[in-house]
Amino acid sequence: MNTADMLIHVHPELDPQARSNLERRIMGVVGVDCAEFDHHAHPHSIVVKYDPDQVQGIQILDIVRTVDPVATRVGM
Repeated sequence: MNTADMLIHVHPELDPQARSNLERRIMGVVGVDCAEFDHHAHPHSIVVKYDPDQVQGIQILDIVRTVDPVATRVGM
């Protein structure tokens, strides 16, 4: 299995419930190993660990953009 990490910034005012729901939604995607916000240090950034052979990064970003249309992917 190949793995890749992606950091996505969302709007800082996205509420905690929406963040939790987003983590669960992304974790439900085939090929995603982990998706979590750093709730204390960087609550506006979600880190996603995934298998690029099973899911494309743009697909994950599109899911995040259903909650925050201006979410941006940051290179790691």
